[in-house]
Amino acid sequence: MSFNANNALAALLVRKNLLDESLAKQQAVLAAESKLSFIHYLYEKGNLDSKQVQEVLSESYGIPTCDLSDYDYKTLPDEYVNEKLIAQHHVVPYEVRGNRLFIALADPTNLAALEDFQFSTGIRTEALLADVAQLAPIVETILEGDVANLDLDSMEEGELDGMEVAETERKDDGLVGEEKDDAPIVVYINKLLMDAIRKGASDLHFEPYEKSYRVRFRIDGILHEISSPPVSLSGRLSARLKVMSKLDIAERRVPQDGRIKLRLSRNKSIDFRVSTLPTIWGEKVVLRILDSSSAMLGIDVLGYEQDQKDMYMAALGQPQGMILVTGPTGSGKTVSLYTGLNILNTPERNIATAEDPVEINLTGVNQVHMNPKAGLTFSSALRSFLRQDPDIVMVGEIRDLETAEIAIKAAQTGHLVLSTLHTNSAPETLTRLLNMGVPSFNVASSVTLIIAQRLGRKLCGECKAPEVITSKALKELGFNDEQISQNFTVYKPVGCDKCTGGYKGRVGVYEVMKISDAIAKIIMEEGNSLDIAKQAELEGVDNLRKSALKKVMAGLLSLSEVERITSF
Repeated sequence: MSFNANNALAALLVRKNLLDESLAKQQAVLAAESKLSFIHYLYEKGNLDSKQVQEVLSESYGIPTCDLSDYDYKTLPDEYVNEKLIAQHHVVPYEVRGNRLFIALADPTNLAALEDFQFSTGIRTEALLADVAQLAPIVETILEGDVANLDLDSMEEGELDGMEVAETERKDDGLVGEEKDDAPIVVYINKLLMDAIRKGASDLHFEPYEKSYRVRFRIDGILHEISSPPVSLSGRLSARLKVMSKLDIAERRVPQDGRIKLRLSRNKSIDFRVSTLPTIWGEKVVLRILDSSSAMLGIDVLGYEQDQKDMYMAALGQPQGMILVTGPTGSGKTVSLYTGLNILNTPERNIATAEDPVEINLTGVNQVHMNPKAGLTFSSALRSFLRQDPDIVMVGEIRDLETAEIAIKAAQTGHLVLSTLHTNSAPETLTRLLNMGVPSFNVASSVTLIIAQRLGRKLCGECKAPEVITSKALKELGFNDEQISQNFTVYKPVGCDKCTGGYKGRVGVYEVMKISDAIAKIIMEEGNSLDIAKQAELEGVDNLRKSALKKVMAGLLSLSEVERITSF
């Protein structure tokens, strides 16, 4: 997009009082540098009222408007939906009338789009002016290949036959055969990856057995069997996944780790962490989906109660100290830590993280991937961090006394330290540090906040149904008299075509415990986790069970889900 075209549009919007003059000039330059239309650039930056702009441009350029609210590009012949031209010009073919193809565009100066579509299709083109807020998401959907409408079931029925034919011609080594034979394998795995993203899965499991092979997705923390391809394809499926993740396909005796980067569109990609494991019937391959957008959710959507959020934000605002996040694998510790790092990530701070592995890339944060074979461990990385003038340090996990001592030393010497431990509750975290051998006075003086957490499956808002529970039963479950008197509604899962077994998405359940003077005194006296829990309760700290019951009162969790995540 030329600088002159951007300038012309900027001047028009300034004259119509839709943009500030100084902002318009600046944005015109930045849009030209990024090779984007001025209108699309403003939309991406959130600096315009798109509907007003559409009306002004239509009047000024004499181009009729169109409404894309009910637009479906699938009603057009395939030859008119040219993805290359759509990506290049950020326009869409709107409709065909007689021998004319109408192109919906947001930038009236983009005459090149009309010329290119006319050359490509061989018919005359005309422009319609679209609202960029409607147009941009449609362009994105087309370029993503319409992930939401993938039909995995028909893929399995229609193309697995072809895979069985290809299997008979495979090479003797059980690895990748001829390119034409492996095309169905490639398509099949790509479909599985896309379907996992669409379903919101966190992990994919490819599992070989003696007489069967299964593919399972972990959705909302629960594994579901998705597909069962022929067991004869076991070697080729694992080989394809290893090729995609740049692993050694000839090595099938030892575990391997790698990554896959799947690009969905021009500015959207998903990373997969890949782990292979030799089993007696072949290699099991597990893919963990690493969606960087989960780290950008913001603290308001994670499920913290207001008082819990306030305590976390206050601890993040401290210049030094240690914040510990605890819970089992898959409880959302990484997202909580990254959310905190995003809040802290400003140009004036030096942030370093030691992770095993680095799951999500954060711009502006110095992330270090652990490599124990080369001598790069949490403790050695921490030592190096402290020589590089850090403000904030994040340690993926405190696993041993050496790492704990260095992290505590950092927290005591002017650094804010964030880390994780695998314990069931916040009070147990303190006794775990003491059991590691950390002196009690170091624990009491360095740890400022502990967050224990779980992820519970949220009830589907479309199909959840009221459940009749007596007051006596509610009291036995843990509700107090004041809560029961509020006459809240308890819901149970039902199940519909928009959810999985009555659940859709997950919400965090938290126990947020600030280290008060009274709790510090118990630590110094080497009290146990029960003593600490009793004092925390007196100070108004909700344990995981109480926090989960509040989610029941809010209609987010079912009682069965509370039992599942807090029954330890």
